[in-house]
Amino acid sequence: MNEMPYKQLAERLDALPNGYPATADGVELRLLATLFSEAEAALAAQLKFPLETAEKIAERTGGDEQEVRKLLKDMARRALIRMGRTDGGIGYGLMPFVVGIYEGLLGQISAEQAQLFEDYYMSAFGQMLALEPQVHRVVPINESVQVDMEIHPYESATDIVNEAHAWGVIDCICRKQKAQIGDPCDHPVDVCLILNKRPNVFDDHENIRALSHEEALATLQRSADAGLVHSVSNNQRGTHYICNCCTCSCGILRGMADLGIANAVARSAFVNTVDESLCLGCEDCLEYCQFDALALNEDFVMQVDRLRCVGCGVCVPSCLDEALSLVRRPKEEVKAPPATILDWGMERAMVRGVDLREIL
Repeated sequence: MNEMPYKQLAERLDALPNGYPATADGVELRLLATLFSEAEAALAAQLKFPLETAEKIAERTGGDEQEVRKLLKDMARRALIRMGRTDGGIGYGLMPFVVGIYEGLLGQISAEQAQLFEDYYMSAFGQMLALEPQVHRVVPINESVQVDMEIHPYESATDIVNEAHAWGVIDCICRKQKAQIGDPCDHPVDVCLILNKRPNVFDDHENIRALSHEEALATLQRSADAGLVHSVSNNQRGTHYICNCCTCSCGILRGMADLGIANAVARSAFVNTVDESLCLGCEDCLEYCQFDALALNEDFVMQVDRLRCVGCGVCVPSCLDEALSLVRRPKEEVKAPPATILDWGMERAMVRGVDLREIL
């Protein structure tokens, strides 16, 4: 394998706000080599994030337009680069590794790729998760929050679903990856929600199973009943997916469980609270908390570790005595997420010291 095109591509991906940090043993290059041919990697390493037509890319890179167009189409078909409409026609652009290329492996991830990703995850992925603003943000379902409390639409999984006009579901790539390396978890796989503002956009889609509004809400509830944590992209507007995550398989939440990164996910604006007059100390809620934020005190009353609680609300419905509920954190503990994904990228690039002029 000629490592040079893959090294150039890895450096290009690391120039994006999301990041793709290098490792000492080059596992990130071997992973890319299972996805891109050398010619594809060399071309992808020259792409910018904004979409450009094949004609413009060929002119800028000095490549043959027909060959460049073929390579771009093949990569876009395999979800390795972005594709969409531009003023000049169909455009192509660089896609982050996460969230992006990795998720595109759904349905085709091999055992080799799954193991390479696991090796990369344990070696370098934590560098991406330890930074703010985080890639993902936790959102609760409304029923977990006290009924008299104001909730912004971007703070509620139910409201995010309600604001969409098309809904779909795909399998969880993280659980697929863990199963491929012989370490599956027992949580449901078919629970990752995809959202869109355009009605019926997922009808007859090759990889996304279209849902009705009611089915999308039912999938959200089924995920909550299974003890899964709802997380979304860390921005207020334009949310187009809801991941239903667990600390045993999710690439984000495993950052807390496996890598010890306390802030791997941005917590919600809420925190769990216990009505001590209603708590019977039955411990039914403990199995639903994936963050070790609950514990009985010496009086056999449940207590909440506010630093460990991410405000997911998954444990709340498990309390049949209604002793648990989410309340809003004090203003000084809450940082509003960036308004858009572009704002997120600008903040993230500043924190990482990345010069976005390289890819814009």
